[in-house]
Amino acid sequence: MSMSAPTHTRPDVAATGRVDVRVPWWAIVLPAVAFVALLLLILNPADAQAVAGEPSLVDILGRAKDLVLR
Repeated sequence: MSMSAPTHTRPDVAATGRVDVRVPWWAIVLPAVAFVALLLLILNPADAQAVAGEPSLVDILGRAKDLVLR
């Protein structure tokens, strides 16, 4: 004797014509905000107060900016 469990099936994509994908809002917003913040640091490292005391890091970011803008 076997016990069966009810299964839940999704509607067929061919029948509905669309795929139901649900992504939380933060899964899109947080990577976008991080990308913009890092891009701003690369483009203008003089505005970043945290790296103002480290001339070697400022030089590296400046050289990375020069490489990107070539």
